[in-house]
Amino acid sequence: MTNAAVDTDVLIVGAGPVGMTLALALAAGDGLRVTLLDRRPRGAYANDPRALALAHGTRQLLAALGAWNAAAGTAIHDIHVSQRGGFGRTQITREEMAVEALGYVMRYRDLAAALDARLPGDALLDRAELRALQVGGAAATATIRRDGAEVTLRARLVVHAEGTPAADADVTVSDYRQHAVLAEVRPQPAHGHRAWERFTPDGPLALLPLGDDYSVVFTVPPEKADALLAMDDTAFLAALQRQFGPRVAFTATSPRARYPLALRLRRQLTAPRQVWIGNTAQTLHPVSGQGFNLGIRDAWELAQALLAGPADAGDAALLARYARGRQFDRRGSVAFTDGIVRAFSNDIAPLRMARGLGLLALDLCPPARRFVAGRMIWGARAWP
Repeated sequence: MTNAAVDTDVLIVGAGPVGMTLALALAAGDGLRVTLLDRRPRGAYANDPRALALAHGTRQLLAALGAWNAAAGTAIHDIHVSQRGGFGRTQITREEMAVEALGYVMRYRDLAAALDARLPGDALLDRAELRALQVGGAAATATIRRDGAEVTLRARLVVHAEGTPAADADVTVSDYRQHAVLAEVRPQPAHGHRAWERFTPDGPLALLPLGDDYSVVFTVPPEKADALLAMDDTAFLAALQRQFGPRVAFTATSPRARYPLALRLRRQLTAPRQVWIGNTAQTLHPVSGQGFNLGIRDAWELAQALLAGPADAGDAALLARYARGRQFDRRGSVAFTDGIVRAFSNDIAPLRMARGLGLLALDLCPPARRFVAGRMIWGARAWP
C-alpha cells in the first residue's frame, strides 16, 4: 500500500439518521478520523414532520450510543394484525416478547436532533455537495462544492448514506404499483399504545401511535391516492374509516402527503474504497416498518467491522467481509416485507382463505408468533 496522504479515514456522504448513527458509532472507538458530509445546512431537519417506526432493537442500538430520545418516542405495546373482508387475526404483545415496548414511533426531526447533539464538533461538514469521486490506490478523492467553492478531500473509505439507490445498472427496481398516503389522525377512543396492521385488497393500512394521534400509512393504487389527496378532511376520514372498519373512530386529520412504493436493491454493497448503507443500498416497502431499522443495523455493523479491522478503513478484505455479513439480514428483511405485500395485496378468494388460516395459525401457535415478532424487532438475525 502506498503512503498517499489522506484528510480523513472515513467520509460519510449523507447526514441523515443512518449516516449520523455510523459517525457516532465510529466516534466511540479510537484512531479513525470521520467526516460527515451533508448538502443541507446543519439543523435543516428541524422542520421535517415525518414519523419513523423504530423497532425495539433500534432503540437498543441508539441507547448504546447515548442518542435515544426517550421523551420524543411513543411506545408500541401491542400490534393487532388482521385482514379486511376475511377471517383471521393475531396480536403481538410486549409481555410475550419480554420487552418494555415492541417498538416506538418518533418524528424524524426528534431522532435527528438527538443524534446531532452527540456528534463531535468537527465531524459535520454541512452545506457541502459531493460533485465527483475518483478512486485509486490508497485513497478516494472527493470533489466537494461548499459555499460556492470547490474543496478536495481524500479518504480511505467513502460511505454512501444519502438518498435512494440511484438509477444505474447495479440497482434493480420492482414497482409495487402502490402509493403510500400519509397523515396523522385523532382516534376515539385513545390508542392505548396499540398499533394496527390491517391488510386490504389495495395494500396494507398501518396505524402507529404517535403522541395522542395515529400516524397513518394508507397504501392504495396510484389513482386512489390521487382521489384521497383531492378529498376534504371529512371525506378522507370517511374513506379511512371504510377501509379500516369500526374498531376505532377517527375525528380529525392533518394535511396529507404521498409517495410511490417500490423495492429498490443495489446488487453490490461495496466497491473499491466505497460502501453503500441504508436507503441508498436498499429501499423497502413500509409494511412492518423494516427498511429504516435495517439501515440502522447496516450502520452499526459497518462501524463494528471498521473498529475491529485493519488501520486502512478501505481495506478490500474488510469490506468484503462486511458485505457477506450483511446478506442474511438484508435478504431476510427483503423477503419478509416483499412476501407480505405480494401475499396480502389482492382479493383472490383462495389467497384470502390462505391468509386467514395463516393469521389463525399465528394466533394459535405462540412459537410462530414469537418468530415473526422477533424478525420485526431485531431483523433476520433476531438478536436481543
